[in-house]
Amino acid sequence: MPQDAQGNAASFASEAAAAAFDAAVEAFLKYRFDTPLRLKEALKLDAEAPMLHVMKAGFALLAYNAAHLPAARAAIAAARGFGPNPREARHLDALQAWADGAQERALAVWEDILAQHPRDMLAFRFHHFSAFWMGRPEAMLASVERSLPHWGEEIPGYGSMLACRAFANEECGNYVVAENAGREAIRRDPADLWAAHAIAHVLEMQGRRAEGIGWITRLTPHFGEGNNLRHHIFWHQAMFHLERGEHAEVLRLYDEGFRNLDSPVTQVQPDLYIDCQNAASMLFRLERQGVDVGARWEELAEKAEARIGDCLSAFTLPHWMMALTATGRLAAAERMLEAMRDYAGANRGENPRIVREAAIPVCEALLHRARGEYAQAVAAMRPALGGMYELGGSHAQQDVLEQLFLDVALKAGFHADAAMLLERVRGRWPTPPERRAGYAEAARRLG
Repeated sequence: MPQDAQGNAASFASEAAAAAFDAAVEAFLKYRFDTPLRLKEALKLDAEAPMLHVMKAGFALLAYNAAHLPAARAAIAAARGFGPNPREARHLDALQAWADGAQERALAVWEDILAQHPRDMLAFRFHHFSAFWMGRPEAMLASVERSLPHWGEEIPGYGSMLACRAFANEECGNYVVAENAGREAIRRDPADLWAAHAIAHVLEMQGRRAEGIGWITRLTPHFGEGNNLRHHIFWHQAMFHLERGEHAEVLRLYDEGFRNLDSPVTQVQPDLYIDCQNAASMLFRLERQGVDVGARWEELAEKAEARIGDCLSAFTLPHWMMALTATGRLAAAERMLEAMRDYAGANRGENPRIVREAAIPVCEALLHRARGEYAQAVAAMRPALGGMYELGGSHAQQDVLEQLFLDVALKAGFHADAAMLLERVRGRWPTPPERRAGYAEAARRLG
């Protein structure tokens, strides 16, 4: 029976199909723009290979777009009819759970696969991704540390394992281990976007801004074949400039880097969740610094209004709400909140609960803020502070929600709440609030 590049037996009709699968997996791991094309080429060689349909379903789910759910379910159903082996059948179980909104069950199935097949790259990478967007960095770290002893430097995908080790350790606060693993991955492949991204996070958390700008600038020539992750790395570069007060450079990177509407990558997926998160969170931060962002909110608000009712990405929902409220679309914001309540009430699983307990309070706070109801905004958001991590996203991404609470607390005159937020941030970040653009003024005022 053919095997994949990591030695897992798979139901391929030919060695050529197995090799095409490996090429698609490699592109996926390295965030290459042509990954979907590689998958299509592999399907031409073997239209009934279960693992190719696992990839097809997984890619549909990775988009966090409700419009893609039917395609994911169809791919899962098709693969079940093609005689999957036991490992492949478990992949389909995990994807079915993911499509049903039961992410915890999906994580458990992937962990079961990895316990028996520790070099199953798709199980590992889907687990890494999903755990991240559930706010579970400890699960990311446990998975990579359990799997790595079964790898060797000669096995294809080892550099990607190092990149994942870097990011998981960074999110768990193990910055020395994270930086070492990430730099080794980049030494092996300067175009490893996930590793480049992981080091950017380390430098961000530690306040090493000049290093961060230099790191990304030096690696940018290697990003040409990358997908939307390169946008997110440019967002990190803009974050370094934001902390240095270099607002003109932030806006340049917005327009030419992470929200370049003319980019072929953006045009393929103009409302991709991560790109819109990057854009909305940066505009929010800039406006808190008194920067005029012009009409940049408008195209985001258009996309937000078109996605009302799509709650698959809980962390994206507050970003959509930022765009709606920033452009005065308060009626649309009300409709969005009502749709979120309907979704949370009518569905079971982890995601509906997270939407109910974390996303809705944050979005309510944003709507109150837009109406000048700052005390109500604090009251809406305060109970959700401890659970916001379940929305997913990194510490750097979640930071915009911390800034939101600080903003409304200060405007409401609730200094105890503002001081509490500063203490919370001080405990989570190595860089003190006094050295961070979104917090320094409040830290001086409140001592």
